[in-house]
Amino acid sequence: MRLLYVAEIVGKAGIYCFKKTIDDLRKTKKIDFVIAGCDGATSGNGLGYSHAVYLHKLGADVLTTGDCCFYKKDLALNIDKTLFVLRPANLPRGAPGMGYRYYKAGDQKIAVVVMLGQFGFSRMRAENPLDFLDGLLEKLRAETPVVALDFHAVTSAEKQTLFAVAAGRVSAVIGSHTRVQTADEGILPGGTAVITDAGRSGSFYSVGGTGTESRIKEYISGIPDWTKETWEGCELQGVLIDIDGGGKALSIKRLRVPVQVTKPDTV
Repeated sequence: MRLLYVAEIVGKAGIYCFKKTIDDLRKTKKIDFVIAGCDGATSGNGLGYSHAVYLHKLGADVLTTGDCCFYKKDLALNIDKTLFVLRPANLPRGAPGMGYRYYKAGDQKIAVVVMLGQFGFSRMRAENPLDFLDGLLEKLRAETPVVALDFHAVTSAEKQTLFAVAAGRVSAVIGSHTRVQTADEGILPGGTAVITDAGRSGSFYSVGGTGTESRIKEYISGIPDWTKETWEGCELQGVLIDIDGGGKALSIKRLRVPVQVTKPDTV
């Protein structure tokens, strides 16, 4: 199985990048399954229901979220019936939606899981991801040996600790949230592909996909403002992962695809 993880889609520029590249990538890279990180797809923070449906129609088999999973009320109200959207699995038990599901990828089945880290999130609390993974893995692997985990976390130390716990037990652990692509991709003993952060899709010349001027103003004033989108240096980022029939990763490769913007479409 060849899996494409599209790094966090940020704002309209990120959606545009996905729209312009996904069909060609599926064809030329012979991709079987697409996971798209979408925690900032709508205006840089959260995922709206209409954008979720649109991205799925464009070619994302499953959309993952993180600490912003319930920022958009229309998605929160519809997430239980939106089977292609996952929120973190280790949220409190009353949270709507699901944190893992099984999907078909050609003639294989893949389990996709999202988990949230415990450090650095002030508005959301999650169960210990290491303990939670231990309790979940037996159930997942009873259905399929192919398990892909999106770990949405702030610190590299927490991500790399989970890598060690997951080594040889899942097919891939893909770090998300920081929106900066790291250069530490590799395959751990036992066949688990890992990367600390897959990056972001949208504007490269930005701060996490949003305009630099608004970020500078926030640091000077202390007033948060993530609403200023930018289109400077658009590209799609992510990772390509090859997985064998037994769920072991064979390769992982970082991906950066420049996208020429002429006249932005309505997205």
